[in-house]
Amino acid sequence: MRRKLILGGGGVVAAALVAVWLAGSVLTAPARSVVGDPPAEIGGRGVAFQSESGATLRGWLLPGERGAGAIILMHGIRGSRAQMLSRARFLRAAGYGVLLFDFQAHGESAGEQITAGYLESRDARAAVGFARASFPGERIGVLGVSMGGAAVLLASPPADAEALVLEMVYPTVEQAIDNRLTMRLGGWAGVLSPLLTAQLKLRLGVGADDLRPVERVGRIAAPKLFIAGAEDRHTTLAESKSLFDAAAAPKEFWAVAGARHEDLHALRPREYEQRVLAFFARHLKR
Repeated sequence: MRRKLILGGGGVVAAALVAVWLAGSVLTAPARSVVGDPPAEIGGRGVAFQSESGATLRGWLLPGERGAGAIILMHGIRGSRAQMLSRARFLRAAGYGVLLFDFQAHGESAGEQITAGYLESRDARAAVGFARASFPGERIGVLGVSMGGAAVLLASPPADAEALVLEMVYPTVEQAIDNRLTMRLGGWAGVLSPLLTAQLKLRLGVGADDLRPVERVGRIAAPKLFIAGAEDRHTTLAESKSLFDAAAAPKEFWAVAGARHEDLHALRPREYEQRVLAFFARHLKR
């Protein structure tokens, strides 16, 4: 009987290890999709530029009014620039130039695996450099959602932008993993978090210490607007506030009532647009 219990327990552990490894494979697998040309009504053109991540990044460049500034839109994990199209529309209507692009291993950009912000941070820097060259003399803003926000915070040296809007950004990758496991499997799943975290080094060549935006945000002097879902379980409100608390001033915080980890613009379009446009107008328009 004891031997059967031991063998049974060993089988459970082995199954858990396999399941966690497979979960890591799914999370880091490329998220390819066909995006195509920008919609005719917003103008613009397809572009490509190189990143130090090793990838050629594909995107859209939308012209703006002189002196209005330019905004780079950075999508979330397993998304693409198409995810940011509704934001591009209202920013373009307000006169901003807009750059939308696919992170490495996403959409139509090259790349072997998703890295939760590590290689994507190099893409964020490349996008800022490309925007500066494309919109000479303009002040540059970034709007990053989830992994997109983490990528710009993790950039080293910091991305050269004049204003940042950061939506639902995880403070540490450990918290991000733990929250997602708990949501899907229950509170006991926290014991599996170290198993997923340990895969970072094996799969990506980086450790959890390289994926801690909360330790990077304090060195960014640019004005920042943090947006969080009050009911978000992927990145809790307390975690979003901890990131805000660690940030250098000037900074603002907006908790969206009733919101989970979702498209906050689609949920509260009028208020979202008012707040984001007011923030960028203060810091980008000449």
